[in-house]
Amino acid sequence: MMQIKHRYIFGLLVLILFAVWVAVFSLPDQNLHLVACDVGQGDAILATYGNIQILTDGGANNKVLDCLGRHMPFWDRTIELVILTHPDRDHFRGLIEVFRRYRIDNYLSNGLESGSREYQVLKNEVGGRGTKTIIAREGLSIRAGKIRLDILNPTEEELKGLKTNVSERNEYSVVNTLSLGDFDALLTGDVENGAADNVAGKLALNAKREWEYIKIPHHGSKNGLTQKLLDAVRPKLAVISVGKNSYGHPHEETLKILRKTKILRTDEMGDVEVVSDGKKFWVKN
Repeated sequence: MMQIKHRYIFGLLVLILFAVWVAVFSLPDQNLHLVACDVGQGDAILATYGNIQILTDGGANNKVLDCLGRHMPFWDRTIELVILTHPDRDHFRGLIEVFRRYRIDNYLSNGLESGSREYQVLKNEVGGRGTKTIIAREGLSIRAGKIRLDILNPTEEELKGLKTNVSERNEYSVVNTLSLGDFDALLTGDVENGAADNVAGKLALNAKREWEYIKIPHHGSKNGLTQKLLDAVRPKLAVISVGKNSYGHPHEETLKILRKTKILRTDEMGDVEVVSDGKKFWVKN
């Protein structure tokens, strides 16, 4: 009996030591990790810095949960900010289970509606969990630790003039910068030509700013990225979130515009993870 007891205690100690070891090696570093999650034909971008997480969109399915599991510590069940760029299914559907499985402190969207049943489910999840809701508008700045986000689209005037349920939602996608130190990323939702050129005009006011990263609008659609936007950003990396589709994404016309820019695609690489210490950046293999 004494021998069995000793074996039990020894086994318990081994389990405790293993748990401590796993926890130590799961501790976050002090770099920004920007992950374009492989969610197929859709968008989900996770930014992490220390214990802070910002999730932009959730894809069309629950693959985003696998991405969160790969890139967040197993013991961290809180996401400080979720951003929905616009209420299209390939951006919002995965957020339903995210809200069910994680505590979400803040939720930012453009406030537009969708008549789909699934979108109403998401709204109920957001409203029923005490999450602070923020309406995105140009000029809004948000601090999350050392991460800074600046909203460039849509404008408050555009939102005021819209009906709650509009058919052309892409143009009103939330577009924001995400910065840590000297590292600057531009996240563009599904904006199309008009909004893309408007954003380019705003960025041109600070022409000396250098951009390391752009998320190409609308999965590389020919109606998303414009030459004007690319010229305003001149990014070192262009990331395309795309999966198997019947739309021809990414379009040859968009790839041609990007011919001088390094392109990273989720359909070719899986999760695309870019890391920065606020000065330099690198792609994590």
